[in-house]
Amino acid sequence: MSERATDYTNDGQQRIIKLILVLFGDVVNGMTPAVLARHIDCSPAVMTRDLFNLQLAGLADRDETTGAWRLTPRLPQQAIKVWTAIDAAERRLQEAKNRFNRNPD
Repeated sequence: MSERATDYTNDGQQRIIKLILVLFGDVVNGMTPAVLARHIDCSPAVMTRDLFNLQLAGLADRDETTGAWRLTPRLPQQAIKVWTAIDAAERRLQEAKNRFNRNPD
């Protein structure tokens, strides 16, 4: 990959991506903001802002009973779509292999 003249890296965007990946670690119980802040290595205030933005996007929600945050079904459902597409592609590939392995009449 060639080097870019401009650095497009954005710390906030990179942090949100890390946060989403960490939240995938416990989609049932979720994690408290303090635990998430430690995982991401940021302040509690920054974590609160990031979680608010994920909630606004419909990607995370807070369990009012425990205070833990977890992913909403929105992203995991996208992962299921990926696996479904891969399964369909595998079936099509197997059908093609079977077609070519048949004995000609």
